[in-house]
Amino acid sequence: MRPVMMKILIADSIAPSAVAELKKEFDVVEQHYSPAELLSEIGKYDAVIVRSATKISREVFEAGTQLKVIGRAGVGVDNIDVATATKKGIFVVNSPRASTISVAEMTIALILALGRKVVQASIKTKKGEWPKKEFMGLELFNKKLGFVGCGRIGSEVAVRAIAFGMKPLIYDPYLPPELFLKFGADKITDLGELFEKSDFITIHALLNDETRGMVSDREFELMKPTAYLVNCARGGIVDEEALYVALKEGKIAGAALDVFTVEPAKTHKLFELDNLYVSPHVAASTKEAQERAGRITAEQVRLVLNGEAPEFCVNARDLKQS
Repeated sequence: MRPVMMKILIADSIAPSAVAELKKEFDVVEQHYSPAELLSEIGKYDAVIVRSATKISREVFEAGTQLKVIGRAGVGVDNIDVATATKKGIFVVNSPRASTISVAEMTIALILALGRKVVQASIKTKKGEWPKKEFMGLELFNKKLGFVGCGRIGSEVAVRAIAFGMKPLIYDPYLPPELFLKFGADKITDLGELFEKSDFITIHALLNDETRGMVSDREFELMKPTAYLVNCARGGIVDEEALYVALKEGKIAGAALDVFTVEPAKTHKLFELDNLYVSPHVAASTKEAQERAGRITAEQVRLVLNGEAPEFCVNARDLKQS
């Protein structure tokens, strides 16, 4: 009798090549479920692969009695209840290196676009205007770029910013001392000081209880009126109401957001503002990054289902202790 293959749900699409590899060993279903449908169907599966759209809540874990591993094709796992997964002995794996370059490049692109007012200039020129005198921009050379967090992505942004002649200022309590030396960066121990000194601020922190809402009224009050904010990390880190007031009242020059507290953000009063650039969480959306994310995540899931240790396990330490 043929053994029953373990079953994997791919709830959010990943690279076809990664799906093909999984199908060599497992019964793979590609299906995006509504929250109610997911609760109804999850009991059939040994593993689930998601991106950011599908939420794996405590209720999903309670209903998923066969679950052994959740794969996140990307970095952030704020859409997964990792604590509940750990209590139930379920691995949560991700692909932390897959989108590093893509997000770093997007961050630099937004910094450049803000400094040169690219979007506004494009819109007006296409309307038949020729507003050459209206759009006086800024060089990045000699400007201070403040980092809220400087892990893998932040480090790649720093390399590219330094190539433009920018001066990095880094607020990151967890960054090894040698990296400050590598980047020739000032180590900032007070978040307010970072916002006060920087010409551009870029956020590269995970969303957790420590970082949720950490950029709010106080930080915007301290920023220069000529300064800009870029967020390609997670929306909940920035207090969007405070950002709206800062932009509306001209307390800061502008901002660019690729992420929002609630996604999809189809309507938002922030969208009324001309000094805000927005994009729909696409910093990691390149062919190369998505191919890597799918391949790496699929391999981590494969390892767990075959009883082997995954390389990128978010809750590995806690699973060992439980």
